[in-house]
Amino acid sequence: MPQPTTRRKVLTWATAAAAAPALAACGESAGAARMTKDHGRKPGQKVTLRLWTWVPLQKAVALWNKRNPDIQVVAQMVPANTSGGYQKMHAAVKAGNPPDLAQVEYYALPEFMLEGGLTNLSEYGADKLKDSYVDWQWKQGVFSGGTYAIPQASGPMGLFYRKDVLEKWDIEAPKTWDEYRAAAKKAKKRGSYITAFPPSNAQWFASFPWQRGAHWVRTEGDTWIVDLTSPESLEVADYWDGMVRDRFVLQTQDAQSAFYKALQTGELVTWPGAQWYDALIRGNAPRTKGKWAVSELPQWEAGAHASSNWGGSSTAVLQGSQHPVEALKVAHWLNTNPDSMKLLIEAGYGWPAAKIDLPKSPLGKPDPFFSGQRYNEVFQVSDRNVDTSWRYAPTTTQSFTHIQDNLALALVGKGSFVDALKDAQTKFVDDLKAKGLKARSAR
Repeated sequence: MPQPTTRRKVLTWATAAAAAPALAACGESAGAARMTKDHGRKPGQKVTLRLWTWVPLQKAVALWNKRNPDIQVVAQMVPANTSGGYQKMHAAVKAGNPPDLAQVEYYALPEFMLEGGLTNLSEYGADKLKDSYVDWQWKQGVFSGGTYAIPQASGPMGLFYRKDVLEKWDIEAPKTWDEYRAAAKKAKKRGSYITAFPPSNAQWFASFPWQRGAHWVRTEGDTWIVDLTSPESLEVADYWDGMVRDRFVLQTQDAQSAFYKALQTGELVTWPGAQWYDALIRGNAPRTKGKWAVSELPQWEAGAHASSNWGGSSTAVLQGSQHPVEALKVAHWLNTNPDSMKLLIEAGYGWPAAKIDLPKSPLGKPDPFFSGQRYNEVFQVSDRNVDTSWRYAPTTTQSFTHIQDNLALALVGKGSFVDALKDAQTKFVDDLKAKGLKARSAR
């Protein structure tokens, strides 16, 4: 029988999400108004589970419902992550009426743990499922030895580029960030931008310090160490600051109409993005079919193959579910069943957390949209080269907001990107302290 969480347990779990040591306890109670409890199910009894998500999972859910008449799932679309989805989930957990299943990104799992919002799925047999998943993605949902989420997909980074345009301009796909800057200079002379710089996307920006070898958070004993101002992070900040100052990049938010129009017209000729951006480009710039290709991210050091990750989601069972056994069964099926995965791949859900044989997977086929390239072979290499020691704090959402706000100020001439990280460092530490956690700056 699951036991009620305490603030002490939650903090310990939250620490384990980022590193092994335990944190100070505060003695407060967890935030869930109703605890998960298995009510069991009689033979033939039907149950209905609710799933909150912003990922288009409807076809996979419909397939589940067709094959499992006794366990029906109602997929309800909610605003994406910090656009309202997480606020809605936290409120439902606190009110005691949460959905059984929810889309929770890897970076947000520690936040949900801190609020006592996740069910310990180890108590319902989740650990025996571990071998079906890529190890580092499985560990995103493991806290102090308990499994609290079933991994769904990640976002290894690569460079999407307009093959037709670069070939016409006699530019090879840049292999280093120096080459990328040189290509940007040539693109500018032809009236285009090498890429966009989205002012409100800290996750995208974070992928570059991650690739460079930075680690924004770690723990020492019971203390969180925040390190936004390492030499690696400041080097990255200075690089992109220079790209902005020289007007080599288009200041526009990604995944918006203006961004896709720029991809379609050739105003933007590359996009350093996560694997799941393949579906977004295909769907929003259809007239560019056959003109794209993918290469590894440019490297900070020539000859290296460093990579990083942007995004990644899990299927979690929120605290308060009355059918955790059935919910776990659904979560595992959605993310490992070949028919379900095929539908999720078609919907562009990202790089699977389930282990796959790429040549036999739909992801392994040549793709006419990407010049006939087996472009996911690039992302397979990227996935293998991700530094999986990168960790998230239980205040990542607030901290990313500080970074975004500061970068936006720098873009209008109020300071530099280096200044933006230095200021966000202080606020990052304050966020953790406001949660009752010990924290300090690394330098």
